[in-house]
Amino acid sequence: MAKAVEFVKINKRFPGVHVLKDISFSVEEGEVHALLGENGAGKSTLLNILHGVYPEYEGTVILHGKEVHFKDANDAIVNGNISKVHQETLVVKDLTVGQNVTLGYEPKKGMFVDFAKMNSDVDAILSDLNCKFSAADLVANLTSGEMQMLAIARALYHHSNIISLDEPTASLTLKETDALFEVIRKLKAQGVTILYVSHHLEEIFQICDRASILRDGEYIETLDIAKTTRDELIHSMVGRNVAAVAGRLKPSPRTEEVVLKVDHLSSGKNFNDVSFELHKGEILGFFGLVGAGRTEVMRTIFGADRKTGGEVYLHGKKLDAAWNTTKALHAGLGLVPEDRKTQGFMALSDNTDNIAISSLEKYMTGLFVDQNKKNKNAAYYFEEMDVHPRRIDYLTKNMSGGNQQKVILGRWMSAETEILIFDEPTKGVDVAAKAEIYRLMEDMVANGKSLIVVSSELPEVMGISDRLIIMSEGKITGELTDKDQYVEDVIMNYAIGGN
Repeated sequence: MAKAVEFVKINKRFPGVHVLKDISFSVEEGEVHALLGENGAGKSTLLNILHGVYPEYEGTVILHGKEVHFKDANDAIVNGNISKVHQETLVVKDLTVGQNVTLGYEPKKGMFVDFAKMNSDVDAILSDLNCKFSAADLVANLTSGEMQMLAIARALYHHSNIISLDEPTASLTLKETDALFEVIRKLKAQGVTILYVSHHLEEIFQICDRASILRDGEYIETLDIAKTTRDELIHSMVGRNVAAVAGRLKPSPRTEEVVLKVDHLSSGKNFNDVSFELHKGEILGFFGLVGAGRTEVMRTIFGADRKTGGEVYLHGKKLDAAWNTTKALHAGLGLVPEDRKTQGFMALSDNTDNIAISSLEKYMTGLFVDQNKKNKNAAYYFEEMDVHPRRIDYLTKNMSGGNQQKVILGRWMSAETEILIFDEPTKGVDVAAKAEIYRLMEDMVANGKSLIVVSSELPEVMGISDRLIIMSEGKITGELTDKDQYVEDVIMNYAIGGN
């Protein structure tokens, strides 16, 4: 088969870090080609070189047999016919679907935008993708899955014959994921080449033909998915055997002491009549499909959102009506949010400051914050959690997703939080970092802390939880108190509202 993309001896350096080292491999025309590796392996950097985001690099990129060197992302779209669908779908919610798809490349009639042509062109693409929405619809009314389809429609509007998808299913429901896979198969049949980045290995086996593996900025190998096992894939990615599915390595230290009690808690349309208890030393799992109300429950307990009814008790004491996040922090309650990029850390601060921000009183010398104490604290957690690169002075936003998550964990561990809520703790995190996070969770409960883990990944909550609560449409529909009851079909039945 002809080659759509060839990377020849690609090197990329950032100050103090050699990110990509002599990367060479090729992608065939009309295949779905996975790009795999741990967080920080260099996948995003390589895609950014391909798409003209990083024009400064060493080596050669060849598209359809011709050497290219794009000066920016627009150059790649216009002259390379290649588009990238980002993990966080980039849309302007106040505009229509048609305006978003054509943004910056609108068809013109004289000096003005030709709206009739714009809408008919975009509607033709949406019809081809089997979308249920139209070019005239407002983007603000679309679901996450529909916004992902909009991003693909944008790529097709530019007649892209190479499309890269970066964690495309991260915010999608199971039904939306199935719809996306149908579109990918259709594009493949039309000869479009797809580069697919995902940490969900089951997706790789479902949709991809081959996978190229990166590890620590180096190319390892390209595997034929049909002839590869899950274990071989993981071993190639991390260089060692890692249990990809969460599992407890130590006996549960759960006691009968109740540290958190939620009693008939409600919050308007978000959730209603939610009651449960969390025990000392317990990992309590919360499962549900997107929109079940799990995140809203946790934000209300933490004081980020207001309740409309019910009560929360911490160590037997009822929380007052003016409960907020500051009071939660002082009471030893922490929240690792689902959206770490916008809510998890300060974008313009380095790792040291992001780890110290919730426990500043620990680093005081007299009236002033002692930078040396903060540095020592950050260095301790970097070592403890195996954060890469070992640069406490790095901006957290420049770290990979898994390492950002470890920095956020370091903050709550520094604050000596007794009860920690994890909302989608391993979203966009590779298998090795997942194993590391699960190990940290077990260490935390062994040291007397209590955890709530909210996750959309069924193997994760089944593997890590002592007890499992399932929500659907703002209500608790099931509670499983014994690992023997953890059956996928049973859990999914509860999650779609069954009894």
